[in-house]
Amino acid sequence: MKNKSLVSITDFSKSEYMKILSLAEEYERKPVRNLLTGKVIANLFFEPSTRTRLSFESAINKMGGRIIGFSDSGSSSVTKGETLYDTIKIVSNYCDLIVMRHPLEGSARFASEISSVPVINAGDGANQHPTQTLLDLYSIKKTQGKLDNLTLFIVGDLKYGRTVHSLLMAMSQFNTTFHFISPEELKMPEEYKILLRSLGLKYHEHKDFTDIIAEADIIYMTRVQKERFSDPIEYERTKNAYVLKNKMLTNTKENLKILHPLPRVNEIEQDVDINPKAYYFTQALNGVFIRQAIISSILDVN
Repeated sequence: MKNKSLVSITDFSKSEYMKILSLAEEYERKPVRNLLTGKVIANLFFEPSTRTRLSFESAINKMGGRIIGFSDSGSSSVTKGETLYDTIKIVSNYCDLIVMRHPLEGSARFASEISSVPVINAGDGANQHPTQTLLDLYSIKKTQGKLDNLTLFIVGDLKYGRTVHSLLMAMSQFNTTFHFISPEELKMPEEYKILLRSLGLKYHEHKDFTDIIAEADIIYMTRVQKERFSDPIEYERTKNAYVLKNKMLTNTKENLKILHPLPRVNEIEQDVDINPKAYYFTQALNGVFIRQAIISSILDVN
C-alpha cells in the first residue's frame, strides 16, 4: 500500500483492505498519534462535502499533519479557467498526498496518473467512493462480527450512488446476499449485476421492501441525489420513493443495523435515531479511524 493511490476499491486487494480494517481498530483505541509530523496533505474538494472533508481533516490533525487545499473550487484558480491537469501538477509539488473530490467520473484516476504523489479518491461523480466503502466495511464488521454470509439491503438511488457501487464491489468479495430496492428509474446498473452473476452471488431486485425487511442484517439507505439528475422531472418523481420509519423495524433481526453514507434528506425519519439499530452517526465517526489507517498506510508511517 506504500505510495499507492486509492481511486477504486479494487485498487487494494481484499487482504490489504482487511489490514486497513485491523489498523483502524488500533486508531479507534488510540486516535491521537504524531505520525504525520512534517507531512503536508492537500484536500482538494471541487464539490461540496461535510463528513468526508471534515473526517479527513480530523484524521490528519489527530496524526499531527498539516492541511492545505480548498473546500470550494470557487476559491481556486478553476474559476480562472485552470484545468484539472494543471491544478494537480502544481499541487502535487506542494504536498505528500492529495485527497480529492470532483464531480466528474474518472477525474480521480486521471489525477492519480499525472500526480507525483499518491491520490485518494474522496468521490468522483457517480463512480466511486472507496474510503466511504472501507468505513462501511468497518461498520459492518464491528456490528456483525463478520463480513461473510450476510444479507445486505441497499435502498434508494442505486443508479447514481457512488457509495453503493463501491460497497457492492467490496462486499462481492464475501458471500453476500444482495437485495436491491429502488424505483425503476434508479435501478442498479447492469454492469454491477453482471459482476455478481460472474461470482455466483445471489441478488434480488424489488420496488418495495416492507414485506421482506425481516431478512436483513444490514439496511443501507441512500438519498436520491438531486445533483446527479439532468432531468428535474425525473428527480421530482423519485425523490420520496423510500422512507424508513421506526415502526417498520419492529419485527426485524436483533443484529440488524441501519447504515447511511449521509447526508440524509427525508429517507430516514428522525424517530429512527433513537432505535439501537440505527448506526449511521457512529458509522460517520468510524470514518476518522479508517481514514487515519488509509493515510498512514499509504505514507508508511505506522
